[in-house]
Amino acid sequence: MSPSNNSRRADSITAEVIGAGSTAEVAALDPPATQTHLSARSGHYRWSICALLFFAATINYIDRQVIGILKPTLESQLGWNEIDYSNIVFAFQLAYAMGLLLVGRVMDWLGTRKGFSLAVLVWSVAAMTHALARSVLGFSAARFALGLGESGNFPASIKTVAEWFPRKERALATGIFNAGTNVGALTTPLVVPWITYSYGWRWAFIATGAIGFLWLIAWLAIYGPPERHARVSKPELAHIRSDPPEPTAKIAWGSLFPHRQTWAFAVGKFMTDPIWWLYLFWVPDFLHKRHGITLLNMGLPLVTIYLIADVGSIGGGWLSSSLIKRGWTVNAGRKTAMLVCALAVVPIVFASKVSHLWLAVGLVGLAAAAHQGWSANMFTLASDMFPRRAVGSVVGIGGMAGAVGGMLIAKVVGYALQWTGSFLPAFIIAGSAYLVALSAIHLLAPKLEPAHIEAEQLD
Repeated sequence: MSPSNNSRRADSITAEVIGAGSTAEVAALDPPATQTHLSARSGHYRWSICALLFFAATINYIDRQVIGILKPTLESQLGWNEIDYSNIVFAFQLAYAMGLLLVGRVMDWLGTRKGFSLAVLVWSVAAMTHALARSVLGFSAARFALGLGESGNFPASIKTVAEWFPRKERALATGIFNAGTNVGALTTPLVVPWITYSYGWRWAFIATGAIGFLWLIAWLAIYGPPERHARVSKPELAHIRSDPPEPTAKIAWGSLFPHRQTWAFAVGKFMTDPIWWLYLFWVPDFLHKRHGITLLNMGLPLVTIYLIADVGSIGGGWLSSSLIKRGWTVNAGRKTAMLVCALAVVPIVFASKVSHLWLAVGLVGLAAAAHQGWSANMFTLASDMFPRRAVGSVVGIGGMAGAVGGMLIAKVVGYALQWTGSFLPAFIIAGSAYLVALSAIHLLAPKLEPAHIEAEQLD
């Protein structure tokens, strides 16, 4: 069936507009006493689902960061140069871009339970196959497979948040699960050096890749749709579904591209996702070459950077959610939080010039925290501007744009380091990208108004 009835379509559009408004506007739909009563009685099982997403993000980043930690070791043992390494990173980004272009649609088609399971299975197997690689081509193939699998993580997670949380909690939930990326990034430099020194670098890939299978068992045992979940109480389900109803008809993938909201999200991801790839794949090398940090003592500086980033991830989501709960519009709350984050990245420009290790660590950590706060709000923009059934596809499109940007920065950084040996050009790009991206987002979506998308006709 399709929403062909004009009044039904008008009601749906009105509901989406109201749903994207401020907390005060939503409160006008229900008496305050009813909302307070509902909040007091609702359960908290949705936060258990958020914890699963947190651990998925942790594992995702452990598997993708291993090669960055091992870069100096692999360069010395396998004879790579900077361009060889950039080609391996490029292979991952290429597959990630291809996967994200399609995986959002796959998640909307299969559902989060099956779709997420498939993604984790693929990326865990791919992570372990790095141990079999013997050449740049072999590592590129393994990274390509890893990129395809890992492309499913964020579309599935954002779709899960849209299904399990009302709008007013989504930024916080996104910030919490996104903090798992930092836990993964700080766990890797603690675990991988020990495994490498004890058993060799191949076992580092095998051991970290195997963790995904443990998560997969937990996901299949615990996850289910909130409407049919035995652990979700009626008050909690009412809280989850407290936003105005949205149309349930299928949304055509191609119908997303004409909308300015889609391009606002995609441009923001294209310009800022590559900066996180820069931190993930090159910061260990930066610390090694600029400050003499080795695999054996790399753990503490990297752990410090990603602990700071964790604070930013949760803080960025909290800031916008807090502003909205105080009566700010979604547009003002999200963009104010993103502006704070964009300004906090700027000082990284000086990181390549400072001589003191911990000052450099502090500058990179501040920028990483700002990125994570920015990212929590970027992801939430998708659910602010699009109905739940389109969120996976929109996040996939934006993630694909970010991965294309990652492909470009991989080559830029690789050649810049090979020719100049300096990280200054990369850090200049990092320091300016967010302010430019926020300006573009504001031009394309000045009010973060919901996209009015025609649903496909269903038989």
